[in-house]
Amino acid sequence: MRLVFAGTPEVAVPALDALIASDRHEVVAVVTRPDAPAGRGRRLVASPVAERAEEAGIEVLKPVKPRDEDFLARLREIGPDCCPVVAYGALLPKVALDIPPKGWVNLHFSLLPAWRGAAPVQHAVLAGDEVTGATTFQIEQGLDSGPVYGVLTEEVRSTDTSGDLLTRLAFAGSGLLVATMDGIEDGTLKAVPQPEEGVSLAPKIEVEDARVDWTAPALRVDRVVRGCAPAPGAWTVFRGERLKLIATAIAPDPAELALAPGELAGTKKAVYVGTGSRPVELLWVQPQGKKPMQGADWARGVRIAAGERLGEQPPA
Repeated sequence: MRLVFAGTPEVAVPALDALIASDRHEVVAVVTRPDAPAGRGRRLVASPVAERAEEAGIEVLKPVKPRDEDFLARLREIGPDCCPVVAYGALLPKVALDIPPKGWVNLHFSLLPAWRGAAPVQHAVLAGDEVTGATTFQIEQGLDSGPVYGVLTEEVRSTDTSGDLLTRLAFAGSGLLVATMDGIEDGTLKAVPQPEEGVSLAPKIEVEDARVDWTAPALRVDRVVRGCAPAPGAWTVFRGERLKLIATAIAPDPAELALAPGELAGTKKAVYVGTGSRPVELLWVQPQGKKPMQGADWARGVRIAAGERLGEQPPA
């Protein structure tokens, strides 16, 4: 089939690579989000998908909105049979959905109908799911509600961050997307409606959602840190400034650490903080305006006072 691939971030690149490498299909163009400011200089930078497509000599379309008439006219001229999608980042209007005869097929990183929305992997980690996966489905007007072509499952490991899990799903899912294109082309795959039961939503994780509640159990604190890594990044407050929490671990033996929620205690080799249950160890942190550092090094540098706590608001 002639394919127009739609995607934007790094996580979409493995699927694009897999489709380019396929000997049954031709990626004739790529649709991605417009160049965006990045870095300290806020210089406009092309998306990872755009960069990869340009390297491969593939035409790149960057509509501000996918309902722009110039974009729709060019898409009609290209005449794709099908449009595979991975993390494109914009809602597709019906007028665009109707152009390819075999529709737009999305690779979504959850086992639909669970975790429909922008942040399925983060929500799977936050919820403590033991298994998640990826789904290919026909895009329709509803939010990730279209009929399903195929699925794969992936174990959620106890140490997984969202970044870890998403990377594995991106590579495993690329094979699923190619197999789905193959099945659509030869007519062996038929989309099956999603069940009405088991629907859950996965909206974007905002910065305030990533603030750690130290009165929560240690297991919940650990999930928030892992689920919000690498973005937006779990955080707390220390001495009136934001402290980013990059990695934590639940303390193996809390018997000697009777700490109130948020209370800090340091040894020569580690620093611990109390939660609503057992303490957690701060493995890696990033103070405001500084580089990431090991928790024990940070604790030595700030010289924690007895009874000092994380999460307390600064005085007015």
